[in-house]
Amino acid sequence: MPHSLIPNDWELPQELRRRVGRNVGRQRFMNHDGHLLILAHEVPRAEETHRRGILCWRDTDGNWRSSDGTSGTDALEKLLERYEQRLEELDRAEAQAMKAAEYLPVLESAAPVARAAANLYDVLREARKAVPDALELIDFRDRAYELSRSAELAYQYTKDSMDVAVVRRAEEQARASDQMAVASHRLNIMAAVFFPLATLSAVFGTTLTDNWTWSESPYAFLLFVAGGLLVGIVLAVFVSSKPRR
Repeated sequence: MPHSLIPNDWELPQELRRRVGRNVGRQRFMNHDGHLLILAHEVPRAEETHRRGILCWRDTDGNWRSSDGTSGTDALEKLLERYEQRLEELDRAEAQAMKAAEYLPVLESAAPVARAAANLYDVLREARKAVPDALELIDFRDRAYELSRSAELAYQYTKDSMDVAVVRRAEEQARASDQMAVASHRLNIMAAVFFPLATLSAVFGTTLTDNWTWSESPYAFLLFVAGGLLVGIVLAVFVSSKPRR
């Protein structure tokens, strides 16, 4: 295992080599004796716990090299392009999302990208200040700023869209609950209306004998029905009335 992330053929001062370990750590830059070393993060992947890094070195003669074997400026250029492509992917995913469950993966992916882009901009801005003659950093710094703003807006817009989806879902659930409550209330009223009649029918149906000759009269039946409905209406009014405070 190599002692650090710095390629062995790089002629860096030992002061810089000592400050770089096996892991890339946070994004930062180092400046010593005219040497500029930038440690940047690759575009974060979803659910990634360890950051992948790329090192770009500018020597005292203004020549650039990177840890991936290409020119340092080319490496920074391609790194910014990968950030741009990732933001475009997140924008498409956000546009296709409709529910909160669909927004959540986009939000989880956008958050680390937004942080990494903001930190990359800070590193390039401070590196530009530390090495004024590195004019090539101006364009990279400005592009990193645009990426940082775009990533921040993408994260915030996705979060706002998810909040709207959550509120919309809550309203739908509240509306469905209201409809269920209304249906349950109507069912209770119907049960209250017919409960006395059903009870009377059960009582007379089990206890009525042939000695009760009055039950053969239609008037008795009408009285039975009217009495049951009257009691049911009174009970329904009681059920539907609001309790007093």
